[in-house]
Amino acid sequence: MNRREAIQKVSWILGGTIIGSSIFLEYGCNSSTQQTSDFFDKSTTDLLNEIAETILPKTNTPGAKEAKVGEFMNVMVKDCYTKADQEIFKAGIESLDKGCKDKTGKNFMDCSQEERTSYLTILDTEQKAYTEKKSTEDPSHYFRMMKELTLLGFFTSELGATKALKYVETPGSYNGNLPYKKGDRAWA
Repeated sequence: MNRREAIQKVSWILGGTIIGSSIFLEYGCNSSTQQTSDFFDKSTTDLLNEIAETILPKTNTPGAKEAKVGEFMNVMVKDCYTKADQEIFKAGIESLDKGCKDKTGKNFMDCSQEERTSYLTILDTEQKAYTEKKSTEDPSHYFRMMKELTLLGFFTSELGATKALKYVETPGSYNGNLPYKKGDRAWA
């Protein structure tokens, strides 16, 4: 084989690799919210966004709703939770809305921000008491799952990591003795 034949064969191999990878990226790894959001319907995802926004509201930093935490919960519950935990989470959504209606006379989506906060504070107190008493075999409380997913979804999102936390794209060396001023943001 001469040099010209070798170059020609290598170019065919590389060309096939490049074309194959572009086809793979175009058709094989196509992910969209439409594909992943079939676990909860749109109204449930909107409710999860409002719950998350009540837990982490928009202030001078973006809120959980802007970070699309409801969609994140949808994917996480569908892909990462066991069937038992999925059922607890689904039943918890219904329980949250029913309990809110019993407490305020309105669905969670129809409540004011103050009513939502007040109701979720009651649920948080309930889940803390449950968590303290539960054994290791008992399932988690649904509101604890919602809070954990809200925090995880927000602080791992681009908005949460760059707007709510300090963010350095390429950090330098480790410095364990940085000066801290009260009110500084935590590091992402």
